[in-house]
Amino acid sequence: MEFVATCPARLEDLLAGELKDLGADKVRPLQGQVSFSGTLETGLRACVWSHLASRVIAVLARIAAKDSDGLYGALSALPWEEHLGSQSSFMVDAHGTNAQLKNTQFSAERAKDAIVDRIYARHGARPSVDRERPDTVMSLRIRDVRATVGIVLTGARPLFSRGGQSVRQTGIRSDYAAALISMDGWDGLAPLALLTTGEALALEAALYAENVAPGLLRPRFGCEAWKGFDEALAEKLIAEARAARRSPQAALLVLAERSESVARMRRSLRELGLAAELRDGALDALGPDAQVLILDGSWVFADALVQQIALRDRVERILLACPQTARAVLFSRQGLAGLLGAEPLQTRRVPMGRSDAVMECIEAAAVQPRLRVPCKAPDGSVQDVAVSVPASDQFAARLAKVARERRKWAAREDISCYRVYDADLPDYALAIEIYGSLGDEKDSWLSIAEYAPPASVDADLARRRLCDAVAIAPVVLGIDPRHVSLRTRSRGRGGSQYAAEGAETAHAVHIVDEGGLEFEVDFGRHLDWGTFLDHRITRAELREMMKKAPAPKRFLNLFAYAGTASCYAADGGALETTTVDLSRPSLDWAARNMARNGFEGAGHRFVQADVLAWVDEQRHARGASRYELIFCDVPTFSNSARMRTSSFDVQRDHAELLIGVSRLLSEEGVCIFSCNLRSFKPDTDALARAGVSLEDITARTIPHDFERNPRIHSCFIVRRVRSQR
Repeated sequence: MEFVATCPARLEDLLAGELKDLGADKVRPLQGQVSFSGTLETGLRACVWSHLASRVIAVLARIAAKDSDGLYGALSALPWEEHLGSQSSFMVDAHGTNAQLKNTQFSAERAKDAIVDRIYARHGARPSVDRERPDTVMSLRIRDVRATVGIVLTGARPLFSRGGQSVRQTGIRSDYAAALISMDGWDGLAPLALLTTGEALALEAALYAENVAPGLLRPRFGCEAWKGFDEALAEKLIAEARAARRSPQAALLVLAERSESVARMRRSLRELGLAAELRDGALDALGPDAQVLILDGSWVFADALVQQIALRDRVERILLACPQTARAVLFSRQGLAGLLGAEPLQTRRVPMGRSDAVMECIEAAAVQPRLRVPCKAPDGSVQDVAVSVPASDQFAARLAKVARERRKWAAREDISCYRVYDADLPDYALAIEIYGSLGDEKDSWLSIAEYAPPASVDADLARRRLCDAVAIAPVVLGIDPRHVSLRTRSRGRGGSQYAAEGAETAHAVHIVDEGGLEFEVDFGRHLDWGTFLDHRITRAELREMMKKAPAPKRFLNLFAYAGTASCYAADGGALETTTVDLSRPSLDWAARNMARNGFEGAGHRFVQADVLAWVDEQRHARGASRYELIFCDVPTFSNSARMRTSSFDVQRDHAELLIGVSRLLSEEGVCIFSCNLRSFKPDTDALARAGVSLEDITARTIPHDFERNPRIHSCFIVRRVRSQR
């Protein structure tokens, strides 16, 4: 017989090795599956003993599957009455598509019809279809114009679902846990240390330690209703598996931060009838013959480097305390070996959710103590910080020097949110900002934005530098490490764009003050925190311009984001404000900022609209408002699906936008226009032809803390020339 065992991608070689050990013939790793041959006993043994397989399928036939009719005809020709009873239930598990069969649900439905019609034609009765608890599962795997058809020996419930439905298995899936154990070839006899937050890894280690076949935890095979099933053979294999069980030989130490985690894992093992003892405590409880540490750090979010650093530091401490002959298998979102300075013996990147995770095997001896850099905190205390890159001491010194000067300047100017470091050292290309707390200094936050390094820079070295900087900055600046928010700034079309690190982190709302106003910043969910610090002077100028503006003092904020400019204008006496943005969450944010500062009522409108389309509509609308002051801080590039046009490019589209905006100005009205495209060049000729003048005020709007980067933004006063009216 021919069989196929499925598994997660890039674990095929591990599954192939396991199947060979179980006596399978002609084992061939494929993509996401392994084919093998043998007797029915071979296939059922894989169902009982495999730790790595998701499903085991007995192949019945390979058929033509070019299109719907071809699939139906080929399946109708198969002797389904020899496999399925007319009184039993079944379902079709379909995978794969081709040019004609583009929907797996449709393919499954077509296959079901063929099977039911075939059996009805032979027996005059139709088997029922049950997608929840079928007696038999038929597999249909389409590739190109062919399909493989078979019976799923493991039924509807995948093999990696250990135990009953009530058994908790938090953390990684059991097959991933088994892969970690298989990578090092742990024999189940030598002492083993586990660093995990979930039950699955502890469960799998206990199975290996007691030589328990995973199939013994399942109530049934899942193919008992299949006419080819051999009940006596199945009972024989189960009896053999029970006889092979042994008393646990290995000490299992769980290095959990909380004792209740270990207690929870123990309860799960007892529910499954496993006797392996889980110890918690110091690593030396394993003794000098400890073989391996297995770490499940997959719970650390893909982008949360701050958490990865904490995990790295903990793993480093553990490995430095391990016997030098020990090995470690590490499972993390982005890989830990490089951060530990160790060359992995083997590495595999496996799919996990929407992204990949990395499995690495390293030797404990390869992890050496890192250098320690003395860092002086604002209170004068000195703390040694472990670093991976020797030059990080220069970063610490530079950051401390700039921070001292910037702190004094901020105190003189009564500024609580400011940039403290701006790529001062080329190798440490970061923008670091302090967001002071309103009331409690301990609640201050630190924003670190990395300018993504070019491809010519070694990625591992760049990541280690970033880790060092993230470890050093909170100490030097006196910020709680838990209040560090990290994002990566990459060069996109037309300028820089941010990708938030920690996009999945908790909602982290913080209230700051600027210019006597209060604003909500959010370090958890947004790419930008809500207050662009380089526009601090620009916002203050808007307030002063609004004070001097003639009645009726109307203000328009385009591309408003969190509405900070609207707050400044209202504080300057604007009687009416109109805040326009395409994003409803941004408008809600702007409304909260306005309300926080006491600016509420019918005079303050929030409009959700594509700005370009809205400006065009308003300039031609009879009776539409005209404004004494407009602020237009445009994105460099946008291609939101909700925009009227396919995209917005500031260099390409600014002239058309500003011409439209100028038509919304009142007789004496002005607009402040800003963008952050460093290479921006205004099309003064096109604007002049349309009666629009620009006055460049960039130099006077660059704050002291952004003077290293005077091209952080461009800023202009826009007027409509009278003679052209």
